[in-house]
Amino acid sequence: MKRVFGVKKDKEPPPSLNEASDRINKRGESVDEKIKQLDGELARYKEQIKRTRPGPTQEAVKARAMRILKQKRMYEGQRDMLYNQTFNLDQVAFASEGIKDAQQTMSALKSANKELKGMMKTVKIQDFDNLQDDMMELMDVSNEIQESLGRSYSVPDDIDEEDLMGELDALEADMGLETDGEGVPSYLQPDNESDFNEELNLPSAPSGHAITSRIVKAEDEFGLPQVPRASLRG
Repeated sequence: MKRVFGVKKDKEPPPSLNEASDRINKRGESVDEKIKQLDGELARYKEQIKRTRPGPTQEAVKARAMRILKQKRMYEGQRDMLYNQTFNLDQVAFASEGIKDAQQTMSALKSANKELKGMMKTVKIQDFDNLQDDMMELMDVSNEIQESLGRSYSVPDDIDEEDLMGELDALEADMGLETDGEGVPSYLQPDNESDFNEELNLPSAPSGHAITSRIVKAEDEFGLPQVPRASLRG
């Protein structure tokens, strides 16, 4: 039976977008090479036309150049068509890659959603609320401890602040009365000597003139101080 009907051949898988694009790009490269060759021939025919005089020879060269120019136009049309095909394949490949990326993103989101649902079953909002309440209580206790440690032991708690302010105002008033025009307190000013002597009722010190007169009277006839005579007592 196999000899009569033959064996069914397996179909080859269709080419991928990348394979089709690579094949078209290779064809476009070969067409570009042919166009470059034709450009070289056209440049050579242009030089021949310049060197020859008008006549049958120049017309023959122009006919060859015209044929090469037609071939070039044909290859350029093929190249443009191949470029358009490559552009279309690139667009389709870009769309296909975008769909693949979207599928992978959707798969990752589904997996993450499933994992989050499993985690949410083990987590309770009430636990977070209770934890926050405990933290607030601990912070309040910590603040009370800090205030207790920062309390001053030297200041009684029963002192009235209004009484302290009144005493401070009276002290400032007293200090203002004790200061003179220059702002120096009375207890820092120098004492008045005359007032001090009057308060003690002390006699005034003798002046230097009386002492001098007594010394002058004690001189002898030669102007020398007299020697005191010792009195003889029987």
